[in-house]
Amino acid sequence: MSAVLAQRDGPVLTVTLNQPDRRNPISDPMMVDALCDLFEAADRDISIHVAILTGAGSAFSSGGDLNAMRPDAGGLRAGLPAQTRRNYRAGIQRLPLLFQAIELPVIAAVNGPAIGAGLDLACMCDMRIAGQSARFAESFVKLGLVSGDGGAWLLPRIVGISKASQLSLTGEMIDAAEALRIGLVSEVVPDEDLMATARRQADAIAANPPHATRMTKRLLRAAQTAELSHILEMAGAMQALAHATADHDEAIDAFFDRRPPTFKGD
Repeated sequence: MSAVLAQRDGPVLTVTLNQPDRRNPISDPMMVDALCDLFEAADRDISIHVAILTGAGSAFSSGGDLNAMRPDAGGLRAGLPAQTRRNYRAGIQRLPLLFQAIELPVIAAVNGPAIGAGLDLACMCDMRIAGQSARFAESFVKLGLVSGDGGAWLLPRIVGISKASQLSLTGEMIDAAEALRIGLVSEVVPDEDLMATARRQADAIAANPPHATRMTKRLLRAAQTAELSHILEMAGAMQALAHATADHDEAIDAFFDRRPPTFKGD
């Protein structure tokens, strides 16, 4: 059984974590490899405008596999601490770097619990929509651990340092309504409407010129750490590229012709 499923429907790619019997852990090398390979390929394909990431079964992702954390399990934890460090760098830490680097917009459709690294995975995406049964926990501290995959960088940028500290230091679970209140997710819908809602959001993104949406994502990501002067320089260069696209000319022509535009990714 494939660790990850991918289904293409026009310009929208739906990616499903596909280990429902294990609640979709993401710490396994095969899961990391599958996600990295899939999203790197999708990012290279300009005909894919947006992706939706969700989980099979009743969970979005349970995060790390606790069985693989035993000293003799052969998972991320190794006999030598130096090797454990290398395992993280060559394994799960590839995911936050990947999601930060790609320009393809990604929507997390959180269909159930997103725990530990599962919550961090949702935070790696550009936006999050939750079903009513979704639950969230930055629960590493309860296992005597810290977030090894970037949660300390990701979570404060979404909910602010005070709430991120509360979630990370207590490890407490919050429900979908609280996640919406603190801005962790942008929308909460009935479970049965989750994928349709995510698809409507994806379609709204996909309706725009793909070069413009990808460059917009790149600017938003860069702005998380760069100075304003750097972002203005970057925006000017990207705007020059955007002005040269056929899709930009089509948008202007359609506006004056009072008709819907037809974008081709040119």
